[in-house]
Amino acid sequence: MACDDRPRPTSLSDLFFSFTWLALQGFGGVLAVVQQELVERKRWMTNEEFVENWAVAQILPGPNVINISIMIGSRYFGLPGALAAMSGMIVLPLLLLLVLTVSYQQFSDIPAVAGALRGMGAVAAGLIMATGLKMLPALRKNPLGVPLCALFAGVCFVCIALLRVPLVYVLFGLGGIACVIAYWRIGR
Repeated sequence: MACDDRPRPTSLSDLFFSFTWLALQGFGGVLAVVQQELVERKRWMTNEEFVENWAVAQILPGPNVINISIMIGSRYFGLPGALAAMSGMIVLPLLLLLVLTVSYQQFSDIPAVAGALRGMGAVAAGLIMATGLKMLPALRKNPLGVPLCALFAGVCFVCIALLRVPLVYVLFGLGGIACVIAYWRIGR
């Protein structure tokens, strides 16, 4: 829930333009930008709320950042807010993507273009790691506790990166176990 004394979007257009700005900053690694913008800059949510909402956005079908934009828009303005936030995430980036796609088709044979794209992949991975580290303090308030969260993170890494277990199995398997443990710890 949003606190009454916390800043909040002022209108549907504020939601639309805020999420448009987020989408335009998020080349290759939106998580870092979304966390910084929504938690640190706009203060529409706490770091703990962001971690909880991001976790829900991860397990819902569709792009995570679209899911979180819908949740935030809905929180403040209901269905019209959800549509405004989602539109902000999609409209201008879609137009930009179409222009870039046409341009890429013309210049994809140039070695410098291919090299630049590989370099952008490394930067995106770094952004994701940096954001993960920034979100670590929120685990102190997690019902699982830091040691169990670290264990789940380690098992998740081993399953996906080393054993190549399909993501859906890891999500439902480890995610389901973590949910049951958290529910049990909250309920006692």
